[in-house]
Amino acid sequence: MTVNSDTAVTDGKETELHRVIGPKLLLFLIMGDIIGAGIFAITGKVAGQVGGAAWLPFLIAFAIATLTAFSYLELVTKYPHAAGAALYIHKAFGIHFVTFLVAFTVACSGITSAATSATLVGRNLLIGIGQFVEGVPNTPEAGMWAAIAVIVILAIINFRGVGESVKFNLFLTVVSLAIMAAIIGIGFAVIASGHGDISRLVVFETPTDRSVFAAVTMGTAIAFFAMVGFEDSVNLVEETKNPKKDFPKIMLIGLGICAVIYMLVAVTVIMVIPTGDLLNPKNPDAGILLDVVRIGLPNLPVDAIFPFLTVFAVVNTALMNMLMASRLLYGMARQGVLPQFLGKVHSTRRSPWVAILFSTALAIALVAYVNLDTGSSIVGSLGGTTALLLLCVFAVVNVALLVLRRDKPEPGAFRAPTIIPILGVVFCLFLAGPWARSREDWVQYEIAGLLLVIGIVLWAVTWLINRINYKKGVIGTRPGQY
Repeated sequence: MTVNSDTAVTDGKETELHRVIGPKLLLFLIMGDIIGAGIFAITGKVAGQVGGAAWLPFLIAFAIATLTAFSYLELVTKYPHAAGAALYIHKAFGIHFVTFLVAFTVACSGITSAATSATLVGRNLLIGIGQFVEGVPNTPEAGMWAAIAVIVILAIINFRGVGESVKFNLFLTVVSLAIMAAIIGIGFAVIASGHGDISRLVVFETPTDRSVFAAVTMGTAIAFFAMVGFEDSVNLVEETKNPKKDFPKIMLIGLGICAVIYMLVAVTVIMVIPTGDLLNPKNPDAGILLDVVRIGLPNLPVDAIFPFLTVFAVVNTALMNMLMASRLLYGMARQGVLPQFLGKVHSTRRSPWVAILFSTALAIALVAYVNLDTGSSIVGSLGGTTALLLLCVFAVVNVALLVLRRDKPEPGAFRAPTIIPILGVVFCLFLAGPWARSREDWVQYEIAGLLLVIGIVLWAVTWLINRINYKKGVIGTRPGQY
């Protein structure tokens, strides 16, 4: 049976994914993915590159992300199918090898991010519970099992269906926004009381004697890690009620709201905390945002409260990344680039259950590695590597858009000005270069290279399986001709 672009085969029947995502759920999905682990983890690091001008890299990063978002909007309304970047690149170039590498890169970045987020959630849960219950272990092994439990729970939510997942995302996003509002409100109260210093917003301070341009470039590369969330939403397009109408408006609104929140957080942190203290939070695991609360509410037991608050924001990132990864694997299986068993949809829940199991298994393996090999420099560089890989993917997506302009646009599809994808290519490649990273962060290229080697091995295995199936008559096209 031939699998078309709107259905998947399940036990000999064609089963569609459940279209349950309306405009409001889509908005909160996009916002929840961007306002998650990143805002807690990178604000201090960005400030460490440029000092008080930390708001500037965030602003530039959002501008560059918006360029690529315009390209995604044209492509997602033109090809409203799961698989996102890999699908667009496959349609543009038709090279099986390149398509597989892109799919593997995006899925791996999502699963790696989810595994890292789940580890952070597990550790914070143990720390928080340990504040009230004696004898709670806080070892790397205990954190590993807690993180695995988190991944399994997310898999169950994912399997229940995208409706349950995005509704849970809605709850987590509301909580995350409330936390951000509280931090911003406390910070502005400190500023209003006369303890803030607006002059810090234009103070450039770097840990070395870098030029302002180099410092801003490195700060922007770090800040870009928080801007990659809209890729996840594209992989849920087949579960969106009206993608052509909703995606352009909702994605741009979501990016705009997130940009305002990040700017307010950056300005608050900079004005409240002395520039020299930005790189040295009192609780490194909690990050610099907690110090704003310490200053504004010195009598609040933040060390007992914050671990639980972190869970809400970070688990949201993990959930969205696992959603994206499973839908990406499912979508590429339907396109014939991955084995077809990954494209199976559960007949009752109408969720891609095999892809969910596969991505969950990979996430659990990564959780084990992160916790058992905590001394590895790879662990500290996963976030930067994720951003590096996705910057490269975004550059290729912008090129793919220019190539696919040869196809006739669908009625009602979004169309970006031609200069937008061109600028997107230039800026994404620029931020992916070694000049956008300090020397010690060049390990990101080694990690990215290792991941690509793994991808090439997996591609060879997939090609061989498809070739065997072609000879047996299971599939009707040669490997590489999908």
